[in-house]
Amino acid sequence: MSWYCLFKQYYKDLGSYIQYYAVLKKAWDQLKSFLQQRCPRMIASLKEGATEVELNDIETQICCKLPDDYRCSYRIHNGQKLVIPGLMGSMSLSNHYRSEVLLDVETAAGGFQQRKGMKRCLPLTFCFHTGLSQYMALQPAEGRRMFESFYPCPDQTAQDPSAIDMFITGSCFLEWFTTYVHNVVTGEYPIIRDQIFRYVHDKSCVATTGDITVSVSTSFLPELSSVHPPHFFFTYRIRIEMSSSASPEDACQLDSRYWKITTSDGNVEEVQGPGVVGEFPVMSPGRVHEYASCTTFSTPSEYMEGHYTFHRLAYKEDVFQVAIPRFHMVCPPFREPVVRTQKAPTTYSVRFDDHDDDTECYDGDGDDFGDLRGINMAALEGAWCPRHI
Repeated sequence: MSWYCLFKQYYKDLGSYIQYYAVLKKAWDQLKSFLQQRCPRMIASLKEGATEVELNDIETQICCKLPDDYRCSYRIHNGQKLVIPGLMGSMSLSNHYRSEVLLDVETAAGGFQQRKGMKRCLPLTFCFHTGLSQYMALQPAEGRRMFESFYPCPDQTAQDPSAIDMFITGSCFLEWFTTYVHNVVTGEYPIIRDQIFRYVHDKSCVATTGDITVSVSTSFLPELSSVHPPHFFFTYRIRIEMSSSASPEDACQLDSRYWKITTSDGNVEEVQGPGVVGEFPVMSPGRVHEYASCTTFSTPSEYMEGHYTFHRLAYKEDVFQVAIPRFHMVCPPFREPVVRTQKAPTTYSVRFDDHDDDTECYDGDGDDFGDLRGINMAALEGAWCPRHI
């Protein structure tokens, strides 16, 4: 077949997506190349692209038009098989685990929402463990903008269960997907035990004291957060590393931590305690210690900074402090529904929690989030793979 005939064939099949195809194909190719090197078992979970007929049938089924960028991406790959780990990122605390699968279009259509508060919303992702989903608004309704993606967040102070706030994750499918892929392939999101973890590392969040370097990455957990009442849940991951060029005589042990926490409304809290997550790590040349903890606030942004106190193993009287760099925690933009229903009486106050014993990190099972009505959950039996957490 000549190149011209081949071009005509491809153009006839995909020409309606010419505005999006090159960008999305590049994103998928970059993602698969990265996964092949770092998370090879995820490659096997990707499904072949859907056909035009299949996408048209879905539009008929849900009585809504799918955006062209979504259709284009699903022509390349029709989402992911319903297995764990999910392609769209994971997060793990001691007793809380989230991993979002990129839904194939047929499963997504089964969870298409028509109920009040979520009208004309199509699920993009789903987590088996929390019930959490990201949705895309197929029509402008109830305060949502057309084609934007979001995590639904029920208003817990309203009497009407259809009052649902939204944590916004993208203005359109193209932005939502390509931004995520960029964060994965550039190393913005770390790979931990063959899974993509949605920690964000600000490159300025690094501090070196002598031979010890401390760096911090953070993540917002929408499934454990709410706008009404204001309760914003964050986890942070800290890496402590001692230079390999340090003298063996400089080996030391962490004794305690100190935090200074400042919220966006100017409130300051100081917290101190022994060790980190119940441990007192020993640092020697080349040694790395990492741990994760969490905290909650009643303001959507805040920052933390502080120091660790160490003592030298050879000279216990030699006590010194190691700086923890300032790091910011900011929740995604959120939006309320256009019409707020009458609220139930509620009271709350600013809350600071230094959950450095991360067994306390669990706030609930997340069952109010990501309702996927219509999905045949029996078909998901046996879909869980080892998490390796």
